[in-house]
Amino acid sequence: MLTPYAFRPVAWDDFALLARWLHAPEVARWWGDPATELALLRDDMDEPAMTMLIVSHDGTPFAYAQHYEVHAWPQPHFAGLPGGTRAIDAFVGEPAMLGCGHGSAFLRVLAEGLVRDGAPLVAIDPGVANLRARRAYAKAGFRGHLTVATDAGPAVLMLFGGGGPGIKAGSMTPA
Repeated sequence: MLTPYAFRPVAWDDFALLARWLHAPEVARWWGDPATELALLRDDMDEPAMTMLIVSHDGTPFAYAQHYEVHAWPQPHFAGLPGGTRAIDAFVGEPAMLGCGHGSAFLRVLAEGLVRDGAPLVAIDPGVANLRARRAYAKAGFRGHLTVATDAGPAVLMLFGGGGPGIKAGSMTPA
């Protein structure tokens, strides 16, 4: 499948770019204190369970995405998901790329790739008030409206994929 989106592992040289992106108002609003988040990203560079990616469009970096197996960092709202489910956290760091459909487009490409690689589901959990992200995730094919409690506050659990045994895609109810 040809796509204008490319994903590559984060390198130590990317941290100046990540710092700039974390300071962007729309990113800081949802991700939190840029210095704290940058320190967490640095810590994750040595974590083999975390896949950290720079996302480019036609060769130009514009976004960050990370994914991990949901049970690698136990969170109550992911507990009922089947093993192998991947969770995604992501942001568009370049303000000029916001509102153009790039977030939903690259997330669909990423989620499709994770499912193709064997993930039974892909989960994402935007904050309840983050309507822009929720619309982008729905446009990307994520489904679900279940409000869950997270350490960051109330979120909406949204799922991508075929559902797997006993789980209906887009919900936490038995199939």
